[in-house]
Amino acid sequence: MPGQRKGRRQRQDEMRQAADSFVPEAGRWEVLFETQDESEWREHIRRLRASDTRIDWAAARMDTFCGRLTQPTTYRLSLFVRDIVPDPGKDSSDN
Repeated sequence: MPGQRKGRRQRQDEMRQAADSFVPEAGRWEVLFETQDESEWREHIRRLRASDTRIDWAAARMDTFCGRLTQPTTYRLSLFVRDIVPDPGKDSSDN
């Protein structure tokens, strides 16, 4: 089909740009919520989406750590927090 290659390249470029914005040098992942109860997990996510409009969901990571016989499954919501880069033109001693 015509145009599929262009669309695929555009999606790959978007994924590459998203991956570049979450490099460890740019910031860190902070855990917002963690539980071993899946229903509690889903309810918490639902409440956050409905009430907290400050969360950038593009910078959120939802992980499921699959447990086996020795450890239960854990659900975690993390948010990427960018490091504050000091302005090179401004001296830190100036207030």
